Amino acid sequence: MEGNRRNFLKSLAGLSSLAVAAVPGLSSASAKNAQIQDIRLSKNKSYVRLVFDMDKLADHSIFSLHKPERVVLDIKNASMPHGMVDQVQANSLIRSIRSGVRNGHDLRVVFDLSNNVTPRSFILAPSGKSGHRLVLDLHDKKLTTKAKTSNKRDVIIAIDAGHGGKDPGATGRAGTHEKRVTLQIAKRLEKTINQQRGMQAILVRKNDRYMRLRDRIQKAREHHADMMISLHADSFPDPRARGSSIYALSVDGASSETARMMAEKENAADLLFGDVNLAVEDQMVKEVLFDLSLTGTIESSLDIGSEILTQIKTVNRVHKKKVQQAGFAVLKAPNIPSILIETAFISNPREEKNLRSASHQQKVAKAITRGVNKYFSRKAPPGTWLAESQLEYRINENDNLASIASRHKVSESDLRTRNALYADNLIAGQVIKIPVG
Repeated sequence: MEGNRRNFLKSLAGLSSLAVAAVPGLSSASAKNAQIQDIRLSKNKSYVRLVFDMDKLADHSIFSLHKPERVVLDIKNASMPHGMVDQVQANSLIRSIRSGVRNGHDLRVVFDLSNNVTPRSFILAPSGKSGHRLVLDLHDKKLTTKAKTSNKRDVIIAIDAGHGGKDPGATGRAGTHEKRVTLQIAKRLEKTINQQRGMQAILVRKNDRYMRLRDRIQKAREHHADMMISLHADSFPDPRARGSSIYALSVDGASSETARMMAEKENAADLLFGDVNLAVEDQMVKEVLFDLSLTGTIESSLDIGSEILTQIKTVNRVHKKKVQQAGFAVLKAPNIPSILIETAFISNPREEKNLRSASHQQKVAKAITRGVNKYFSRKAPPGTWLAESQLEYRINENDNLASIASRHKVSESDLRTRNALYADNLIAGQVIKIPVG
């Protein structure tokens, strides 16, 4: 409490020099200081933008104060002519602006606001007739929330936690049940996917209950899923076996003996607990497989699997370097690209320990989410927010995400999601899509 009080008093102390600015000449700084040459204001739907034209670069920082609402902008080694802030007219968001000298050589600008805002700032390098510019955006939180609504639907990802209830799945040496860790990872995956704009995850199994394979497929259909991810953590007779694997459906048979064995083991759960036999002789399955081969669902599944496998490699060793194919019954959903992820071998003591770890589960969930995002950034279904874009933009040498987002009046997070960008390094010549608001 005392620490907060001291911080608040420090911020007030910085404003004590505002009266000095009222005396002409006292606000002039050394010749080395950056000079604010002009301030320009523009209003957008959900935010107000202020552009400070400067004769050279200067470090800056921003922070917010509440009750009353204020945003404070500090520019190091900078000065501004007396009365310049007066040329910025008050509006529905900015009630008034004050400026003053801080620490004898820094400039502080205080914005008194009518609403709570999210402040964002960035620097623009000289371009054309414009010199160095410091851009400050004040995003009205109330209006920003309203602006994010869109009539474009989300892509739906069905997450199937393998096994459950009377079917525990595989069991590790320490007694860990597969059904338990798959549900834990599924819930973490649901949360990370739902944090991405334009995506919605649904859990096929929300608790510890047994579900027939056909019921899992049916639930994905009922939610009109665009993708289905089935999570597993299998075992192998040799405890040294380790690594993650990803499987897609195969019409012609398993791509490896291991894939065939695992498919037989997973499919046997329904036979053991009374579901119908999904053998190839079943006419409905024949029709489904025929439909899959026609629509390219398997090809899409392999594409999705490859994207996720690339991301999984960053958090765990992979057992198979390519997406495998086998006749998993849970993957036989018509027109829904589906993959099965063996997150690790629960029969391996080290991997069993990882599977029980909350931090490792979160790493796996984030890796899968990155793979899902990268796939849908390329092949999102028509009519979804991820499929829509206003234009394509080619990256210039001095571009950064913040400046691009501000220039096109979209949020930086939406720009990242639409283009599956997880790093700040942009490459000149790279083409990105500017999303619809």
